[in-house]
Amino acid sequence: MGSPADKFTKEHEIVRVEDGNVVLIGITEYAQDALGDLVYVDLPEIGKQLSKGDECAVVESVKTAAEVYSPVSGEVVAVNDNLSDEPEKIKISLDEGWIIKVKMDNSDEIEGLMNLEEYNKFCEEQDG
Repeated sequence: MGSPADKFTKEHEIVRVEDGNVVLIGITEYAQDALGDLVYVDLPEIGKQLSKGDECAVVESVKTAAEVYSPVSGEVVAVNDNLSDEPEKIKISLDEGWIIKVKMDNSDEIEGLMNLEEYNKFCEEQDG
């Protein structure tokens, strides 16, 4: 999962600029593998204001629950309601498995995130 244009966080979120200053936020394959079988996704309300680093969702699996943190500041403009009934959709692709869409307050925040190559290196160091 991930295209060269995608950005990543150390908390294993994946971010894709969708339209100008709106981003899709999901979790990476690394996080998905660590969680195992997903059973529930707790989504925020549309209109919720987030600051960078705020908890914005919770993904629950048979093993554990993991918080998803917003990599950018802004307003939640959409949530993926499909995940309420089918949380495993997170694992299909970011196009189908995105968790929330956020309209960024400051698009410069995305520049501080890792690219795919940097993220893969980060994951290797975590495993090593």
